[in-house]
Amino acid sequence: MSDNQLKEDKQSFITEARREQIIEAAIKTLDEIGFVKASLAQIAKRAGISTALISYHFAGKNDVMDHLLMTLLDQSTSYILQRVHLEKTPNEKLKTFIHASLDYQVTHPAHHIALIEIVFHARTPDNTPYYKLNDDKDPILKELEQILQNGQNEGLFGDFHVDVMANMIQGAIGEYMFNAPLMEKVDVQMYSTEFIQIVEKALKN
Repeated sequence: MSDNQLKEDKQSFITEARREQIIEAAIKTLDEIGFVKASLAQIAKRAGISTALISYHFAGKNDVMDHLLMTLLDQSTSYILQRVHLEKTPNEKLKTFIHASLDYQVTHPAHHIALIEIVFHARTPDNTPYYKLNDDKDPILKELEQILQNGQNEGLFGDFHVDVMANMIQGAIGEYMFNAPLMEKVDVQMYSTEFIQIVEKALKN
């Protein structure tokens, strides 16, 4: 390997490490003060670097948030799908999907809060809120819908509207972290177990 190639590889490694440092600081910023108050200065403060250094790697706050959103989605998607794909049957895949989804939220609370902050506060250049964007490409929702559809095709699940059921399940998963009184009374394992039992009864053929 040439000296130039070594220098390029080293620079690439340093650049990637710096961007990861900024992304982690952005997660902490969103968790602590929210999207509206988040700024490059606040992110820089938590990263222990200058605002100018962030501007060297990202075009601005929106660019940071867009990269962070992709990072958060990739991490949660990988965490869930890696576990789901180890299972064979629709029943086992569904159980694992629910368990993994709830476990990820509880074990990565700051990541979950950051994701919600971006989705519900960020807007596109044409001023469309992110939460109103078409979610047809959401791999998590697509995986859940496929599990439910396969269960119906194999005669394991009864007759129901797959889109409605998938969104109901996703809604119950997403709301757990936002219900503090419930979290105090019911830990994630109990919630997950009870919820799976309820879903299985609703899906029963």
